[in-house]
Amino acid sequence: MMRPLSWLGIVRMGLVQTGLGAIVVLTTSTLNRVMVVELALPAMLPGALVAIHYALQVFRPAWGHGSDRGARRTPWIIGGMAVLALGGFLAARATALMTVQPLAGTALAIVAFCLIGGGVGAAGTSLLVLLAKRVDEKRRAAAATIVWVMMIAGFIVTTAIAGHLLDPFSPQRLVAVSGGVSLIAMVLTLLGVWGVEGRAAAAAPAKPAAQQESFRKAFADVWHEPQARRFAIFVFVSMLAYSAQDLILEPFAGAVFGFTPGETTKLSSVQHGGTLIGMAMVPMIGALFPKSRGNLQLWTIGGCVASAIALLGLSSAAMIGPSWPLRATVFMLGVTNGAYAVAAIGSMMELVGAGGEHREGVRMGLWGAAQAIAFGIGGFIGTLASDLARLILSSPALSYAAVFAAEAGLFLVSAAMAVWVHRAQNRRAVDLSNAAVAGG
Repeated sequence: MMRPLSWLGIVRMGLVQTGLGAIVVLTTSTLNRVMVVELALPAMLPGALVAIHYALQVFRPAWGHGSDRGARRTPWIIGGMAVLALGGFLAARATALMTVQPLAGTALAIVAFCLIGGGVGAAGTSLLVLLAKRVDEKRRAAAATIVWVMMIAGFIVTTAIAGHLLDPFSPQRLVAVSGGVSLIAMVLTLLGVWGVEGRAAAAAPAKPAAQQESFRKAFADVWHEPQARRFAIFVFVSMLAYSAQDLILEPFAGAVFGFTPGETTKLSSVQHGGTLIGMAMVPMIGALFPKSRGNLQLWTIGGCVASAIALLGLSSAAMIGPSWPLRATVFMLGVTNGAYAVAAIGSMMELVGAGGEHREGVRMGLWGAAQAIAFGIGGFIGTLASDLARLILSSPALSYAAVFAAEAGLFLVSAAMAVWVHRAQNRRAVDLSNAAVAGG
């Protein structure tokens, strides 16, 4: 049996997320801006391309099943990152092509974003499974924090450096910068996973039944596991609430509080800063109070309830107006969202092997697909709900208040679902204990 990963090993695997985040932020943020501003293309074009990237991730369970059959995760992580890197480079090439041949560039962009979605799904699913198998239970919350903070670091470093290198803008510079980011991401991935599974994993093949099992049967069996099914539903609902406020927070601050574009951008940075603090808070409190270290279920439930309270604060801000401490409320939302996110990811790592070995990839793929689908439609639902509320209520303040309150309700439902998942886990533990007693 392989020894659990050291802290250095966890940081090394976080390099994969750094590379993944670097490519994704360049394609979903920078290319988005270039298409809309420099090329004066309809905003729905990059929106549709990003939707394709999320839609392709419904195949995460199938890619997870592929890694289950092979009993190794490293090839899927490296292969997935290679596909993602190629997709990121082709997306930049497609954007450059749009300047002279819009139709050909759009066709190439569709192919590129399909590769991006496939690469993120294949690499991300197997990375989380490998982390879950190699990280000690007491370190899972901290491991989730480290890996996700390193992904956010990839966002920050890439946007800062790429923004500097892209001025003065030209399509050729865009392609060159994208190629450099993709190459660096591949190097980080190889450094991150090299030797992590080791020879022991290669010498320990999966059970013959698991190797021969079809994806349809494996997925059906996982879906019929009460805990896996309930957790997938929980992930979908909670991530829907988590992502629905992304696209309406800045317009809300501008419409109700009169913030300028620069001020709303700073407000987003306040939220992201709170998210980082919330992510770090879970393992830090676990270190100070060891009895709470492994209680990810409590953190998940508490994070959902606290996020609901923060969203109700935003709803109150819409009703009361400029006298409300908006920045403090947004900071609180970031902290609570960060704590929830780390606890949820840690819970994924904790539960992925609960239904038995050799289907970890299918379970993680199921939960990853639920997350991707929720993110894909969350922003759209948030903006749609805001528009509908404005039509019905004829007041921007009231419409935003109603939407934030609805999102708070989703988080409260998610908290109840987390309890639902916990009960399924306890029931399974009792069943296994009774079976062991009967077998003895």
